[in-house]
Amino acid sequence: MTNRVDLHTHSTASDGLFAPSELLQQAKAAGLEVQALTDHDTTNGIPEALTAARQLGIELIPGIEINTDIDGNEVHVLGYFIDYQQTALQQKLQVLRDSRLRRGERMVENLNKMGIAIRWERVREIAQGSVGRPHIAKALLEQGYVKSIPEAFDKYISSNSPAYVARYKLEPEHAIRLIVSAGGLPVLAHPLAHPGLATIQQRFPQMHEAGLVGLETYYGPYTPEQVQTIKTFADEHDLIATGGSDYHGPGIHPTPLGGRYVPYEAVERLKAAKAQRQGLTPPPFELPSPTREA
Repeated sequence: MTNRVDLHTHSTASDGLFAPSELLQQAKAAGLEVQALTDHDTTNGIPEALTAARQLGIELIPGIEINTDIDGNEVHVLGYFIDYQQTALQQKLQVLRDSRLRRGERMVENLNKMGIAIRWERVREIAQGSVGRPHIAKALLEQGYVKSIPEAFDKYISSNSPAYVARYKLEPEHAIRLIVSAGGLPVLAHPLAHPGLATIQQRFPQMHEAGLVGLETYYGPYTPEQVQTIKTFADEHDLIATGGSDYHGPGIHPTPLGGRYVPYEAVERLKAAKAQRQGLTPPPFELPSPTREA
């Protein structure tokens, strides 16, 4: 079955390993016709990606992925067809990126205290933009402290590892409202990750009220049984079943770019939902005061 769609990809604008234009070239080679760029907490890669997409004949959906938290567990919210040039959105994303920057610096400080001599300046050079844990992992790999990026996560910077620093915490409803305020369509990413579908089901009324329109159903390594579980829940609640690879680059996630089949119907339904909102003024949203963990 030929796949034409990947609605979850990352570039060097956040924590991916390839520049937006390089990512689009890979998408073309993989036979993709529709791709969403969904970098963490930033839309800075979208202009370059749009230029490359036009040149390569690929339809690019402007997107984003925002990290949130439920009871100490990461919950990610994707946004599609956002007005990425909106000033209010960019001001709020800057707050999130500043927090991400400080978090990365603190993780490097923790590694240095452990006797692991990587430089924060080198991590910034690798990132070329918003800093994420993959950039720290790559610095660890460069210096020979690990043999692979997954090993760097497992040994040093995963949530249960010694150098880990918690993120700026938002509730998923906050991210959903932020995306809606920018004219976008919020979709819950990889819902079988922690805290799991049961918790998501309990939280669903609040997320739905905030504006959630979809669930990432056809995700990376999900089995047919897992896909069906999510699809059933999505159908029961009239949510759009989206999907993608969550591609950051080789060695970070197991699924290659375009490696997860996503029905084209997902794109059609997103476009229909966007058309229904055309001409409407999005409700304003202000970031809440964040909670932080040591």
